[in-house]
Amino acid sequence: QVQLVESGGGLVQAGGSLRLSCAASGSIFRLNAMGWNAMGWYRQVPGKQRELVASITGGGSTNYADSVKGRFTISRDNAKNTMYLQMNSLTPEDTAVYYCNVGPRGRSYTIGYWGQGTQVTVSS
Repeated sequence: QVQLVESGGGLVQAGGSLRLSCAASGSIFRLNAMGWNAMGWYRQVPGKQRELVASITGGGSTNYADSVKGRFTISRDNAKNTMYLQMNSLTPEDTAVYYCNVGPRGRSYTIGYWGQGTQVTVSS
């Protein structure tokens, strides 16, 4: 079993920055053995489907939603079993619950592990 815990959310004004962290614990060795090395940040707002914000593969390849390109940066520190999302130039449209996810590349959303989410609120 794997547990993911997000932190770093909060209330910021437009134009500000936040850094989210996702700490993984549990059977990390098992994840690695299974090749479940893809990690990602998703967000969800009322009335909208949970959407991918950014992802990073075990090899370090990254992908970003068009809405956050140039503003957000995803990274991971495998030694600490932690993933980060640096969010800059935040806008009210970034307000959402942000979720950490880990699983097999291309299928993490459906069969991967999820954290409990952390609220990000951006005031205008």
